[in-house]
Amino acid sequence: MNAITKTSAGFALQPASLNEAMEMANMLSGSQMVPKCYQSKPQDTLVAMMMGSELGLNPIQSLQNIAVINGKPAIYGDALLALVQNHPKFGGHEEQFDEQSMTATCTVWRKGEQKPHSVSFSQTDAQKAGLWGKQGPWQNYPKRMLMWRARGYALRDKFADALGGLITVEEAQDIPDERDITPRPSQPEPVRPALEHYPDDQFDKNFGAWKAAIESGKRTPEQIIAMVSSKAVLTDEQLTQIRKVAEGEVV
Repeated sequence: MNAITKTSAGFALQPASLNEAMEMANMLSGSQMVPKCYQSKPQDTLVAMMMGSELGLNPIQSLQNIAVINGKPAIYGDALLALVQNHPKFGGHEEQFDEQSMTATCTVWRKGEQKPHSVSFSQTDAQKAGLWGKQGPWQNYPKRMLMWRARGYALRDKFADALGGLITVEEAQDIPDERDITPRPSQPEPVRPALEHYPDDQFDKNFGAWKAAIESGKRTPEQIIAMVSSKAVLTDEQLTQIRKVAEGEVV
């Protein structure tokens, strides 16, 4: 590794080829100083380094500020602002918070445009999105989360060219996992053939055995009826005859 870029804060290694980049990714992914999502994952580390390079970040900055959420890269809110501030068209920004309405507002100026661009995100907006009170940062730091959301929207609106399509980590974490929500065609219930009436000759043939079972207490009339009805439909007369056995009215 022979390419070194010196900075005011020390130095940052800059790989000069894919082989050097892969070697560096292997080295960094084996370190405890990188986020856990990159530890022992040199391929993910390399991709994060490549994406950061496109945004002007050195490899270490890339790994510290870019995270993979649900398979997609995202950047932390403070790093998002830093990238925009380094853009030649950046003309300044201002953030405000209204305690009464719990509304965060971020205003950003882009050089060459007459009007500033403002985006607000309120407690009401968070409630509509199902975020307010959500376990984690939304419970612990609600004001900060509102401000990060307003900031992310405002900066992405006016400086998409500086961000390469990245969204904030805070926003990405609130996006549910992608699932296949394609409606499935409803399956018609199978048509069951209609049961025929229980033949009288079969009823007379079996009635003696049913009667004995009821009188001995082995079966109740309703149990006999349920068993027979699963095969055929009993007539009202047949039902009455079975039930009368328990009443002692059938000889």
